[in-house]
Amino acid sequence: MAELLNDFEPEIGSVTLIPSDGGRFEITVNGTLLYSKLQTGQHVEPGEVLKLLRAHLGRK
Repeated sequence: MAELLNDFEPEIGSVTLIPSDGGRFEITVNGTLLYSKLQTGQHVEPGEVLKLLRAHLGRK
């Protein structure tokens, strides 16, 4: 989480964690779904969230 906030501080207004049941793990940015454990059936790999967010924001 700290790496996410450090790398994207100018673009992130807030981060919200919403507890859920059934193993749900989804990442959305401004209403766009970037990752869904429900759809993939897998947990994200280390660094995968940052990679997806960079791609979404057009960063390398």
